[in-house]
Amino acid sequence: MLRAVPAPGPGPEPSAPPVRGAEVLDEIGAFVSRFNAFPHEHCAPMLALWYAHTHAAQHFYITPRLILDSPEPGSGKTRLLEVAQYLVKRPEMTLNATAAAIFRLVSFGPITLLFDEVDAIFNPKNGGNNEDLRALLNAGYKRTATIPRCVGDAKTMRVERFRVYAPVALAGLAGNMPDTITTRAITIHLRRRAPDETVEPFRERNVLREATPLREQLAAWIEGLGEALADAIPAMPEGVEDRAAEIWEPLLAVADAAGGHWPHTARNACTHFVTQSRDRAASLGTRLLADLRVLFTAAGTDRMRTPDILTALHRLDEAPWGDLYGKPLDARRLARELARYGVTPGPFKTNGDVHKGYQTSGAHGLADAWRRYLPTPTDATNPDPAEPPGYCGYPGYRAGQTGNRTEPGNRNSGYPTTPVTATAVTPDPSVTALTSEVTAVTEVTAPSSPAPEGHRP
Repeated sequence: MLRAVPAPGPGPEPSAPPVRGAEVLDEIGAFVSRFNAFPHEHCAPMLALWYAHTHAAQHFYITPRLILDSPEPGSGKTRLLEVAQYLVKRPEMTLNATAAAIFRLVSFGPITLLFDEVDAIFNPKNGGNNEDLRALLNAGYKRTATIPRCVGDAKTMRVERFRVYAPVALAGLAGNMPDTITTRAITIHLRRRAPDETVEPFRERNVLREATPLREQLAAWIEGLGEALADAIPAMPEGVEDRAAEIWEPLLAVADAAGGHWPHTARNACTHFVTQSRDRAASLGTRLLADLRVLFTAAGTDRMRTPDILTALHRLDEAPWGDLYGKPLDARRLARELARYGVTPGPFKTNGDVHKGYQTSGAHGLADAWRRYLPTPTDATNPDPAEPPGYCGYPGYRAGQTGNRTEPGNRNSGYPTTPVTATAVTPDPSVTALTSEVTAVTEVTAPSSPAPEGHRP
C-alpha cells in the first residue's frame, strides 16, 4: 500500500546573524554626529559607549554621569538629549522634576534619566537649594546606593530605602553644576555652531524610525555579553586612576567587548576627557596654591611677608585676587583659604623687626600643600624642559599657551585658558627681600591659626 508522504515543511527560520558590537557602535556614533556639531572627534565615540552602557548598567558597579554644558543657550544640549532618548535604555526625559518624583521613578525600575535645563535648579541666583536632588545624583552613580526617607503619616511612619542607581545625563549652562556631581561625570563642553558647520534638521518621526533598529541591535548585543561585562577589568590609559578610572571602567569594558578599533578609540577619548577635566577642575584654593608657587619660584625665596604676597597676587592681571567677590584678597581671607590645606602664617624677624608671612618648609609650610594638591613641574603636565622658572606646574598655566587656538584640521576642544608667566609676578622694588636677612626667631609665639571656614564669604 502506498502511503502519502507529507510535503516537507518550510523548516526552521534561519537565525539572525549575530550583532557585531564594533559595527553597531560605529553606526550610533555616525548617527548622533548628524544632528550635533561636536567640539572634537572624541565626543561621538564616547556618547556611543555611554548609550551602550545604559543597556548594561545592572552589570556595573558605577554608572558615570554625562554632563552637557555650554557657555550660552542654543549650543545643542537639548538636541543631543532628544536624539539620546531613542538610543538609551528606558529613557525618562524631564525638565523640572522634584527630588521626590525622581526617587520614585528610579526606584520603580531601571531607567535612564535625561535631565534638561538642570542649571536652573542648581543656579545660586534661583536659590540653588536642592540638596535632596544633589544627594540623589551623587549617590546614584553607585549600584548599591540607597537613600532612606520617612514615608507615611504619623501613625504609620516607616523608613523606606529608595534605590537611586540609574544612568543620568544632565544638560545646562556651564558654571552652575555642583562640583560633587561634575567629579562623577564625563562632560562635553558644547558650543554654538560656527557659520560653516551644518547639521541635519531634527525630525522626530524620521529619527525614531532610523534610531529604533540601532537601539534594538545595541540592546541585543549587550544582552548577549551577559556577565562578561561585570567581570571585566579593563586596562586604563596611563595617568587615569582613582575616580577617573572608576568613571571610565564601564565604557572601556564595553569598548573592549566590541573589539575592532574601539579599545584604542575609547582609550584615546578617555585620555582626552580626563585631561580636559583636570585642566578645568581648579578650585579657588588650588588656584591660590598654584599662584603662590609662581610667586615663590620667581622670587627665588622660601619665605615671604604677607603684605608682599598680597601685593604680588593683586598684580596678576588675569587672576581673581585683585577683585575677589567685590574686594581685593586680604590677609584674613588669605589665611582662611590656606588654612584648609594646613598652611598657616608664622613670624619672621628681619633687621630687628618681626613680620608675619608664609614659608615653604615646616609642618605648616606651603611645600607639603604644593606636593599634595598640585602636579609637580616635571610631570606629564610639563613636558617642555624649557618651561620658564615661574611655571607652577598646574594644567592650563603654561607660558605661551594659546588656549582654544588650533592648527587647521585640528578640532581640539576646551575654553581658552589663561597663561601665567614669571614676568607677570616680578617683585616690587619697594618690597623688602626676606632671603638672606631672616634669622631664627626666638621667644616669639605665633598667633593661633584661623579655623577653616566655608569656601565663599
